[in-house]
Amino acid sequence: MSGAIPAGAGGFSAKVDFFHDAVTGKTGLEIRETYLDLGGGKIGARVGRQIITWGTGDLLFINDVFPKDWTALFTGRPLEYLKIGSDALKVSAQVGAVGLEAIAVPFFEPDRLPSAERFFFFDPFPEVTHRTSEEPRSDLGNTELALKVSGLLSGWDLALYADRGYYRTPSMVPDSTAVPPSLSLRYPRRNVYGVSGRGAALGGVVSLEAGYYDSREDRSGTDPLLPNSQALFLAGYQRQLSADFTVGLQYYGERTLRYDRYLSSLPPGFPKQAKLRQLVTARLTRLLKYQTWKLSLFGYWSPTDEDFYLIPEVWHSLADGVWVSAGANVFGGRSETSFFGQLDKNDNVYLNLRYEF
Repeated sequence: MSGAIPAGAGGFSAKVDFFHDAVTGKTGLEIRETYLDLGGGKIGARVGRQIITWGTGDLLFINDVFPKDWTALFTGRPLEYLKIGSDALKVSAQVGAVGLEAIAVPFFEPDRLPSAERFFFFDPFPEVTHRTSEEPRSDLGNTELALKVSGLLSGWDLALYADRGYYRTPSMVPDSTAVPPSLSLRYPRRNVYGVSGRGAALGGVVSLEAGYYDSREDRSGTDPLLPNSQALFLAGYQRQLSADFTVGLQYYGERTLRYDRYLSSLPPGFPKQAKLRQLVTARLTRLLKYQTWKLSLFGYWSPTDEDFYLIPEVWHSLADGVWVSAGANVFGGRSETSFFGQLDKNDNVYLNLRYEF
């Protein structure tokens, strides 16, 4: 549902989902978006629950630090459900050729991760049953602040990013690393600084992005239970090989800083992460029958973790506003502790039917 405010002063939009989850038995209502737009022209504001997307990656995220629903991706829901709305105030302005976005998020929203109700995954503390979640309090001092400065230079879309907030994936902090009777799930503080660019080159579209994650609670790198600071980067290339066939490739890396201190403080028996974790992705898309059919394959492969994740899908438009899709999520890897390898037992197939009006 959407509409406009009289005299062109803004507008509003709302998107609400009613759902029933057959796995958990839950039925409910979720407000995905509900916001009010104010102003217009060279400066405007949006207040309320809204989807915020930054960066250039295709299912790879560096400067897009806003919340995501990984369970939705891993179970085959439409791709739009990967992003979670943030209760935020966003102010946008255009100053000459420079665009500005300033965002304030007073209410913390974590990533939605696979749960034991639905997925098999690695747990470093399987014997601990008493667990508590410690999310940041909703007060002025904990408000997440983010800034994006963007512009066009020589045909390239360039952007700078800064964010003061929290990791959205929790760190497991036991009260004792020997025999922990209880466990706290904490969200450490983090600063993010980054840059991105996208433009036409090499007969296609080239995307570049980099970022620095400043782990504010473990800058020394000596706490194995909190993330070290990291430098991240990706390079992408997309090309239309024919009228109905497109190929996209990406290379992604995340380098753990102060790695020697991380190794020296790692408790015996804990899985070790690579100093430079690498990922390669490929997206193949073929359109058929006047673009009423779409065959696609998206895949991740990590040469360092030796694991993979494949998403083949068939999409078909049945009529105006009605479409159906079917696909699969296939995971694998040599180690049960790697990101995709731990999900090896969770292969699934899915079917979506949507009517839009």
